[in-house]
Amino acid sequence: MNLAELNQADSEQARIELLKCCGSIKWVNNILAARPFSSVDQLHVQAEKIWLELDKDDYLEAFAAHPKIGESKAPEKAKNTENWTRKEQAGMLNATDPVKLELEKQNRKYEKKFGYIFIVCATGKSAEEMLNMLQQRLENIPLIELRIATWEQNKITNLRLNNMLADV
Repeated sequence: MNLAELNQADSEQARIELLKCCGSIKWVNNILAARPFSSVDQLHVQAEKIWLELDKDDYLEAFAAHPKIGESKAPEKAKNTENWTRKEQAGMLNATDPVKLELEKQNRKYEKKFGYIFIVCATGKSAEEMLNMLQQRLENIPLIELRIATWEQNKITNLRLNNMLADV
């Protein structure tokens, strides 16, 4: 789908594609309402503006559409994003078993502390880097961590918007 196709697609077709980029229904609905976009840059500006205007429940809904770092089983909402997720988490391919096990353990600790999964823009990061980030972020207070997680989700959304527009 290219930008012209996104602008002209019926709402349901565009909704399906946009949900692959961000799992927040409110974000998707607001993007749909903002069409047409004059450029990819304008789409990105609007996407970020809309994202920053959402509330905690919308953020949590988006987070829930991701598999945990290092986990192969995707949530139902992420079923159509497996290819993107595999590429994003490519750093896990060479992870040692001890690192995988520690990631799993720290993921559980994170989810227990904050109430949602660890969100990180994994593109270009090794398993060890993601584990270090996870351990560091476990030290945050909930308010700060939510802010960091929302920025990480925003990065993921921008990458996925580019992927959506590049897919043939």
